[in-house]
Amino acid sequence: MSTSSPVNEKSDVVERPEHVHHSKSHMDAETRAIANADAKLSNPLRGIPHDRLMADIEIFAQERGLTHLLPELKKGALVAQDPTCHNRLDIFSEDDKRILTEEVTHKWRQTPMLYYMVVMSSLAAAVQGMDEAVINGAQIIYPKQFGIGGGSQRDSWLVGLINSAPYLCCATISCWMTHPLNHYLGRKKTIFITCMISFLTCIWSGLTNTWWHLFIARFFLGFGIGPKSATVPVYTAECSPAPIRGALVMMWQMWTAFGIALGDLIDLVFYFIPDTPGVTGLNWRLMLASAGIPGLIVCMQVMFAPESPRWLISKGRYEDAFNELCRLRFSRVQAARDLYYIHVLLEAENEMKKGRNRIVEMFTIPRNRHAALASWVVMFGQQFCGVNVIAYYSSDIFVQSGFSQVSALASSLGFGALNWLFAIPAFFTIDTYGRRNLLLFTFPCMAICLLITGFSFWSTSESGRVTGVSIGIYLFAIFYSPGEGPVPFTYSAEAFPLYIRDIGMSFATATTWFWNFILSITWPSLVLAFKPQGAFGWYAAWCCILWVLILLFVRETKGKTLEELDQVFAVPLGAHAAYGLRQIPYGIKKFVLFQNPTPEQLYEFESESEVSSTGGDENAKREVKEDVEKTRSVGP
Repeated sequence: MSTSSPVNEKSDVVERPEHVHHSKSHMDAETRAIANADAKLSNPLRGIPHDRLMADIEIFAQERGLTHLLPELKKGALVAQDPTCHNRLDIFSEDDKRILTEEVTHKWRQTPMLYYMVVMSSLAAAVQGMDEAVINGAQIIYPKQFGIGGGSQRDSWLVGLINSAPYLCCATISCWMTHPLNHYLGRKKTIFITCMISFLTCIWSGLTNTWWHLFIARFFLGFGIGPKSATVPVYTAECSPAPIRGALVMMWQMWTAFGIALGDLIDLVFYFIPDTPGVTGLNWRLMLASAGIPGLIVCMQVMFAPESPRWLISKGRYEDAFNELCRLRFSRVQAARDLYYIHVLLEAENEMKKGRNRIVEMFTIPRNRHAALASWVVMFGQQFCGVNVIAYYSSDIFVQSGFSQVSALASSLGFGALNWLFAIPAFFTIDTYGRRNLLLFTFPCMAICLLITGFSFWSTSESGRVTGVSIGIYLFAIFYSPGEGPVPFTYSAEAFPLYIRDIGMSFATATTWFWNFILSITWPSLVLAFKPQGAFGWYAAWCCILWVLILLFVRETKGKTLEELDQVFAVPLGAHAAYGLRQIPYGIKKFVLFQNPTPEQLYEFESESEVSSTGGDENAKREVKEDVEKTRSVGP
C-alpha cells in the first residue's frame, strides 16, 4: 500500500532550462501504459457519469446479495468518486456530513475497534523486535556453555550462524510463503500462526542443550518472523482509513524499534537470575523464551480483531466485509464507501494482471527496473550501514571495549531506547525533508559514528575507550532512526507501480532479510580477522559507498502522485546519475560555502493529462448534482 501523499506538490524553485529533464520524451509505450493503468487505479470511479454509477451500484448490489444495503451503497459510491460531494448533496444526513467531515478534520478520531487493531499490530511489531534483540544478551553467555566460546575461527562462525539462523530462513523460505499463507488463510490467521510459531520456537530455544539444537530452533523462528513482517503492515493498511494509513503503516518500524529496546531490557533483568539444580544457564534460557510471551498475547488478541475487508472481498465474502468495515468505521456510509471502492479497485487490478508475467516485467521494463534498483539500494543499505551489527552484538562489543557484562547489557538498553525514541520524529521528517534527502544527510553521519566507535578501540585508556565506543554507538542510533530506519520500507512500498507492488515488496523484504543474514553470520569472524577497528571501518566504508549509490540511483518520491512517480522512474539511469553528480557542487556551495545557488529542477511533469482529468472531475461533479436534483424534482 502506497504511503505517498495524494497532493501534487508544485515546486516554486526557478528552473534552469539547460538542466531541466523532459521526462516526457522518455515515456516509452510500456511505461506510458503503466502510467495510464496507475491513473486508473488511483481512482477507478473518476469521470463516471451519475446515471451509470447508480446503475453499476444496483447491479453490484444484486450480484453480491447486498440489495438491503442499496441506500448506503449509493451514498458510499458518490463519496468514493468525489470525497467532498457530501457537502453539496442533500441526500446525505447531517450525521453523514459530520462524520465524513471529521474524517478529514479530526483524522485521529477513530473507532475503538480500529485502535484495538492498532494496539495489536504495534504489539506484533514489538514481537518482531524482541525476537531480534534477545539474542544480543544471550550470546555473551551461552557460547561457553555450548563449547563454542573459545574465540577460534570455527567458534566465531558457529556463533554467527546461530544468531543469523532466523534470517537465513526468512531470506530463503519464509518470506516467499507470505503470499500463499495470506491467499489461503487470510491476514488474521497468518498473524495468528506466525505469532504462535514465534512463541513456540522462543520456548524451544530456551530448552536446547547443544549449539546445533539451538540453531535448528532459531531457524524455525524465521517462519514466524518472515511472513509476519510482510503481513502485519499490509493488514494495518487494509483496515485503516486513508487519512491515517501512511502513519499507521510507518508505526511498524517504530514499534519494532520499541521491541528491540524491550528485548534489551529483558536481557538486563534476566541476567541476574541464578542457575537452579539441574538447569544450567537459566538466565539466557529465560531471555530467549521470554521473547515469545508477547507473541502469545497477539495470538489471543487477533481472535477478536476484524479480518481484512480487502481479503474478504477478494474471496467474494461481501457481507462479511461490510460487517467488518462497520466495526472499523463510525457510519454505515463510510463502510459502504470503502466496500465499493475496494471492489472496483480489485476489479481494475485483476484486469491489469491478466496475461502478464509480472516477475519478468519487474526487470525488463525500465520504469520497473529503476524502481527495483532503488528499492534494492535502500534495503541493502538498511543492513550494510551496520545497524544490526549493533542491534545483535552490542553487548559483546561493549564487553570487548572494557565494560563488565552487566554494564554492557545496560549500555545496550541505552542503544535500544535511543533507537526507539529517535524513530518517532520520522513521522514528521520523512514527508518534510524527503526520503532521498534524509538518506544523503544521515549516511555520512553514520559513517563518522562508526569510525568513532572503531577507532576508540585504539585508546590505551579504558575509560577513554568505553566512552568513545558509547558515544559512537549512541550517535549512530540517533542518525539511523529518523533516516535509514523508516525510509526503506516506506520507499519500497511506493516506488513500484500498483500492479507489481506485492511482488516488488516481496523482493524488497527478501533483500533485507538476506543481507541481514550475511551481516549477522559474518560479524564475529570479521572482528576476529580485522579487530573491531577494521570491522567498524568496513561498515563505515559501506556507508560512504551507499551515499554514492543513493546519490546516483535513488529518486525522490516524496509528495508525488502515482502518475508523477511513473515519470520519475522513467528517467534513464544515466540521466539521473548525471543529475546526482551535479548535486555535489550544489551541496558544497549551499552547505559548506553558505551560498545561495539556484536549485536544479530535474523533472518537468506532463500536465495535459492532469488538466483533462481535473476538468473531467469538475464536469462529473456538476453532472452528479444536476442528476440528483432532477431525481428529487420528479420524486414523490
